[in-house]
Amino acid sequence: MARLRSRILRLFSPNKQLLLQLEHVLGFTPKHMPYYEMALNHRSKIEDAQDNNERLEFLGDAILGALVAEYLFKRYPYQPEGYLTELRSRIVRRETLNNVAMRMGLQKMVQYNKNDRGLSRSHIFGNALEALIGAVYLDQGFVKTRRFILQQIIKPYIDIQLLESTDTNYKNQLLSWAQKHNHNISFD
Repeated sequence: MARLRSRILRLFSPNKQLLLQLEHVLGFTPKHMPYYEMALNHRSKIEDAQDNNERLEFLGDAILGALVAEYLFKRYPYQPEGYLTELRSRIVRRETLNNVAMRMGLQKMVQYNKNDRGLSRSHIFGNALEALIGAVYLDQGFVKTRRFILQQIIKPYIDIQLLESTDTNYKNQLLSWAQKHNHNISFD
């Protein structure tokens, strides 16, 4: 049934190229293309505030955070809350998500103002990945969204061992050093 729906959608889709790209990235055929089209529309390209991906990004961010937390909770049953929180933040931070989105090829699919050269170096692709997660959730539901995040994002693109061994939270490093050496630090 899913294959038949996929073939029919390909035949009648006004944007067959986008559909094929999405199937490759998602690992399934979308049911409701407008969610995905909106997820890939950055506000720099769309005049109407209702049609850009920011609301889907908000939804996808929350879902991604919850599912990564669940994944880490199950993967590390004996680690304390602080360890899990730090590892989750390393996975869902802007730099990581932008890197994953680029490796997935989202930069080829996101619609944005290409004349603004700064945008292509910003985190809009990671933001679009979060919006894509929001689109998957609305289109496919929670179970398929979990599968998408685990199978299409975490397993192929997130190196948990590397994230565990890399500490890029310089503020925490500074605070730990100061505490260890009895120095007071204040941030203004």
